[in-house]
Amino acid sequence: MRQKDNQVKIKKLPDLENKITVIYGSDIFDMTLKILNNINLKSHLEPNSFIGLKPNLVLNNPPSNGATTHLEIAEALVCYLQEAGFDNIIILEGSWVGDSTKAAYRDLGWQEMAEQRGVELLDTKTDDYVILEHSGHKMAVSRTATQLDYLINIPVMKGHCQTKMTGALKNMKGLISDSEKRAFHRKGLHMPIAALNVALPQSLIITDGICGDLDFEEGGNPVPMNRLFCTADPVLNDSYMASCMGYKPEEIEHLRLAAELNVGSTNLAEATITELNEARVPIPAVVPGAKVSYLEQAVDEQEACSACYANLIQALARYDERYNLSDFFQDKIKVGQAFKGEKGSGFGSGICTAGFSTFVTGCPPSTPEILDALIDYKSK
Repeated sequence: MRQKDNQVKIKKLPDLENKITVIYGSDIFDMTLKILNNINLKSHLEPNSFIGLKPNLVLNNPPSNGATTHLEIAEALVCYLQEAGFDNIIILEGSWVGDSTKAAYRDLGWQEMAEQRGVELLDTKTDDYVILEHSGHKMAVSRTATQLDYLINIPVMKGHCQTKMTGALKNMKGLISDSEKRAFHRKGLHMPIAALNVALPQSLIITDGICGDLDFEEGGNPVPMNRLFCTADPVLNDSYMASCMGYKPEEIEHLRLAAELNVGSTNLAEATITELNEARVPIPAVVPGAKVSYLEQAVDEQEACSACYANLIQALARYDERYNLSDFFQDKIKVGQAFKGEKGSGFGSGICTAGFSTFVTGCPPSTPEILDALIDYKSK
């Protein structure tokens, strides 16, 4: 059946589009509630609305491995919405081709949570599809997704081997058919992703930046970041994510194309970024994958906070793509609170390393700031 994209019901939340709200911590349920209360989400929603939550369950893999959305974010959203009087809620997702959404729902706790909270789970692989079209691309999209009043996207902040990163824009692929997913790859992913986000808008994004994978969509190299961030603009969301990962927005092709199609803005300089708390969260016990272990050879970490550590690891990944990371294997980069008051030669990342001959200020310094400083340090 054909359905024109102007018949999609999903409403945007313009009052929240130019704002990014960030929170750090380890209590994911509580962090989510604090964000929702801070932005006063219920005041932006119309009564009796049909609300969809779209996680990233690309495969049946626990979120601790860096690929999938933490269940606690969705559960906090459901509790918040239900307490505000919104009872028509559905969770909808379609894992990648060859994997089972139903198995992910079952094994990762989503089925149990949905039953306890009284919300519906939809495997979009089993849904009917309608055809949306934009920019010359016809796309088979979940019929249920097109019938939503509001769509809340819960992507994972992580890398991707083909598109460098995957966030709010690319996470919408879980709402198309498997045959359409194959077609997107044949077409090179970038333009179809941008077109999909015009045809099927999203209302709000809460990005899971707890421990997303460094490079790959399927996980294996989780980086402990312990952060969530929220906005109503998917392009702004992914621009912020790109910056956190050491990329410029224009380096991510589908992000650039989506901006050109007026899906949202890449202008972080004009956005209001609010951090609800300080980024002083200890690094959790995460078993690093091979790539992260390799990058850690360049780091002398002592009592570092997770945000400071994560930004350094992301910067080192970008540095390694362009230069030789072994430059720092002997002259290791210092990071962590244990270096407060210490003096010495070498390179430090974060205000705690201010006693070293070269250091990047900030608590934490951003990934682009660290990357620029690393490049400058080794060019001297």
